[in-house]
Amino acid sequence: MPHLTGTATGGPATGGAATDSQAIGLRTGLGAPGCAHPLLASAEWNALARTGAPLDWVVLDVAHGGPGVRPDPHCLDAAGRLRNAGVRVLGHLDAGHGARSRVELVADAHRYLEWYRVDGFLLEHCPADRASLPEVRRTVTALRALHGEAHVVLGHGTHPYPGYAENADQLVTFNGPWHRYRWSQAAEWTAEHPPERFCHLVHGVPRGHLDEALRVARWQGAATIWFTDRTDRGRHARPWEGLPGYWDDIVSRTGTGVSE
Repeated sequence: MPHLTGTATGGPATGGAATDSQAIGLRTGLGAPGCAHPLLASAEWNALARTGAPLDWVVLDVAHGGPGVRPDPHCLDAAGRLRNAGVRVLGHLDAGHGARSRVELVADAHRYLEWYRVDGFLLEHCPADRASLPEVRRTVTALRALHGEAHVVLGHGTHPYPGYAENADQLVTFNGPWHRYRWSQAAEWTAEHPPERFCHLVHGVPRGHLDEALRVARWQGAATIWFTDRTDRGRHARPWEGLPGYWDDIVSRTGTGVSE
């Protein structure tokens, strides 16, 4: 089984890993990081809007990283059906690992709000280093100025400098393949925050390892997850653009605490 510690030595399970009592009964929800355009994935968007799935949020990525250049009625309809089902919709903003300016990101956010009435934002490819924290903090402040109740998720994809946890509702601390996730470790500082603050996005998870993947998330203290058997192999592969092949199984396994 994985070592779920915040150390680099693979020592005993300590630090950021959840305790047994925390892991047992931990409510796990789903965060959909961005299906394909509704015209290409109508079945997927219909399934996400169906009541019963324990969705914490769904990301609307209109133009592979932003809201596009004009309103898209198909995306507006998809977002509206999700909100009517009580699902939070986040606009996808690409920070370009710090290369995109705050002005650009806020302009994209304004379009998402005006055109699609989103409930918040996923700041994908968010920097994770200490030096970038002040600018990310200013960006988040500007986003909240546009929408005071915006749910902001920072998509680092790795454990960032701890100060980022004070500047967003949630942090994506893992984004990658199953073969890395199953042996991953939680940073020690994550133990200072509740599981609701952390998200894990994992692709290439075989159906037979779904329960193991859920245990890793619970032990590491991540309450929002997205696991899929789709992979990033191939020139144009986008593992998040479709639902996992075991969609019904993962829906039935999440939403409530599960004793190990």
